[in-house]
Amino acid sequence: MAQQLLEKIRTGAKLSLREQLLLTVQLSTPAIMAQISSIVMHFIDASMVGHIGAGAAASIGLMATSTWLFGGLMSSAATGFSVQVAHSFGAGEKETAKSIFRQALTANIIFSIFLLVLGTSLAYPLPRWLGGDDTIIENASIYFTVFALFFPVLQLNFLAGSMLRCSGNMKVPSFLNILMCFLDVIFNFFLIFPTRQIEIIGFNITVPGYGLGVLGAALGTGLAELVAGGIMLWYACVKSEDLHIFGEKGNFIPSRTCLKRAVRIGLPMSCERTIFSGAQIFITAIVAPLGNYAIAANSFAITAESLCYMPGYGIADAATTLVGQSIGAGRKNLTKSFARLCIYSGIAIMTILAVAMYAFAPHIMGLMTPIDGIQELGIMCLRTEAFAEPMFAASIVAYGVFVGAGDTLIPAIMNLGSIWCVRITLAAILAPTLGLQGVWIAMCAELCFRGIIFLIRMRYGNWTRMKGLK
Repeated sequence: MAQQLLEKIRTGAKLSLREQLLLTVQLSTPAIMAQISSIVMHFIDASMVGHIGAGAAASIGLMATSTWLFGGLMSSAATGFSVQVAHSFGAGEKETAKSIFRQALTANIIFSIFLLVLGTSLAYPLPRWLGGDDTIIENASIYFTVFALFFPVLQLNFLAGSMLRCSGNMKVPSFLNILMCFLDVIFNFFLIFPTRQIEIIGFNITVPGYGLGVLGAALGTGLAELVAGGIMLWYACVKSEDLHIFGEKGNFIPSRTCLKRAVRIGLPMSCERTIFSGAQIFITAIVAPLGNYAIAANSFAITAESLCYMPGYGIADAATTLVGQSIGAGRKNLTKSFARLCIYSGIAIMTILAVAMYAFAPHIMGLMTPIDGIQELGIMCLRTEAFAEPMFAASIVAYGVFVGAGDTLIPAIMNLGSIWCVRITLAAILAPTLGLQGVWIAMCAELCFRGIIFLIRMRYGNWTRMKGLK
């Protein structure tokens, strides 16, 4: 059904409001499930490590913003090419889409190797630069080193997944992301903890384990990425009816035109992610002097909050595909209609989840750590942030809309201005007196401000002109 409705976009056929809503739901649902499963993976990771102790949790929490930075750079590199693929499919140019995919493979592999070298070289000085305590620096460095070694795998996972989504295939990337989460739990179960006895319905069973702790958490995640990413790449190159390039002739050397377009789309996103994550790292440096409990609670709360906002990113993925293909087909009114539907859906879902997050905050934090002090701080963080979720949804989905249009420069500037001028300034002012609560009040205020300015640009901006729509 989804492919039939997408074909209507490409051929210029009329879509009723019901069909638009149905297509939005069909593309959003698997993407939402994938995003939720992804954050459940991080939730379980954090919970497993949290039961080792506050130091282990803090060592991973200290590096969280740095892992987001590199992940954001890889995602931007993939998006620079996948948006071109969405436009090509919207215009009915299937062979052009395949050509872009071939060129993207080469460019992304080279880029990921560069990031691997950079990441491993920074792994040991970075925790100290972030202000980490001497008791957690070694574990933090080990965790980030292993994380960086899997960059090429993660990059190809991002690329294959984004290509499939922009071709209209949401189900396969979503299923494989869920598989990755499942594998991560299994690998972590055996790698993090030592051999131990567990009781199941009255029987004591010996469970083997390697007892690697933080190292085990990093290896478990990397191995899960390796398996799921390998299958994702194989499916995109071999099995996908729209993208398959296996056995076909074509040039894998990126052309100047393709690279130029990828840079125009991806570079503003990469710069934004770099400076944005730099701001997050700056926030981490503000939190670090507050102690290991604050670092751990901040990390746990960010992971738990993701359960609320990841559906927004799922809808944003669908918005990128719908807007990208509508723009490629030259349909301005349909583009704006899909944009509104996606944004309203994101706000509605995340508002409901925000209410649930506020109500169940004690239970959520109780699952993540048995330490009372960390639980109390985490509950405070979640309940403060709940008030920001509706406007956070607006900014997330609107950004996905702009990416689908190829309009990434101005939204990137808006994101950066918001976090640096509002969040960082408020956090620096409030943290000395209010501690971790001040940091999260600053975050709440900034996300509300960001959502408002994105809605204003959505309503009054000229973002549909990126592909010459009139």
